[in-house]
Amino acid sequence: MTQEGTPRRGSAVLGLESSCDETAAAVLRLADGAILAEAVLSQEREHAPYGGVVPEIAARAHLAHLPRLAAHVMAEAGLGFADLAGVAATSGPGLIGGLIVGAGLGKGIAIAHRLPFVAVNHLEAHALTARLPGLLPEGPPAFPYLLLLLSGGHCQCVAVEGLGRYRRLGTTLDDAVGEAFDKVAKLLGLPWPGGPALERLAATAADPARFALPRPLLGRPGCDFSFSGLKTAVARLPQPLAEADRADIAAAFQAAVAAVLADRAGHALAMMPAVSALVVAGGVAANAAVRAALAAAATKSGVPLLAPPIRLCTDNAVMVAWAGIERLRAGLADPLDHAPRPRWPLEGMTGKAASPEQPQGA
Repeated sequence: MTQEGTPRRGSAVLGLESSCDETAAAVLRLADGAILAEAVLSQEREHAPYGGVVPEIAARAHLAHLPRLAAHVMAEAGLGFADLAGVAATSGPGLIGGLIVGAGLGKGIAIAHRLPFVAVNHLEAHALTARLPGLLPEGPPAFPYLLLLLSGGHCQCVAVEGLGRYRRLGTTLDDAVGEAFDKVAKLLGLPWPGGPALERLAATAADPARFALPRPLLGRPGCDFSFSGLKTAVARLPQPLAEADRADIAAAFQAAVAAVLADRAGHALAMMPAVSALVVAGGVAANAAVRAALAAAATKSGVPLLAPPIRLCTDNAVMVAWAGIERLRAGLADPLDHAPRPRWPLEGMTGKAASPEQPQGA
């Protein structure tokens, strides 16, 4: 627990995350975003035997554990549910079973205690994480800034122009970057999840330049991405592979991805010359080689690279609670008939209330 004293009634927000294979809950103070309590339960062990996330297993795990996690973080924060200012739950995009569990629990708490309910877009939560006060030494970025969202399901360059105001500048034409990491890791015989395992193997490489792998779209106009050809190039390497080969291939693949991401980010920054920062978020943002390449690209463009702590790069409830706070401060809440959405693009969202009165969740 990190709060100073017990918050007064209506001065904190509960966030719930259940969009994929992390079950998470967090409580943040409304006034300043201070993290009062947070918890994340990984489902890695349940999905590892299948080499990826099984939606039905994920949904059942959320159903079994999310109510307990919510009660746990509330107790750690020293609060009862009636002390909250609102409840925020990820409502898309993601696996529909898990979204139904999280949104249903959030709505139930909102109904029982007559609280506003915020249906959080998972991508918006990633986009706003860097704005959490006290999170980064450089301070929260001012609007507008450029977001590079890198995960197993998403790879996008997004102009973040304000709350609810997002403009996609580029996206992947095939695989998401995290998906490419996982697929190449599988080709190399590494366990799931593949991204962290591949990074560890790459660190042992004797000769990262030994294998010349392609860098798709490098130098091309715009800031779209493509990773399918890079993955295929790894699949076509002569077999069988010795352990030293596998390490060098992992390092070559990682270097190719980092170079492509830096190039695409540089092009996106050229398309938005007035941004305050380059913000990177999503699970792949935890990769040290990727961060280093993006930092160099940001410096070349004259802006800082802002990256949340690694624990907040992957799916978590702190970002969900913070997105809820940003929306509640703007007078925004959602009706209880808001349906979870497995697909929910950032474009078309709004950051303005429909009426002067704040919508009530009960």
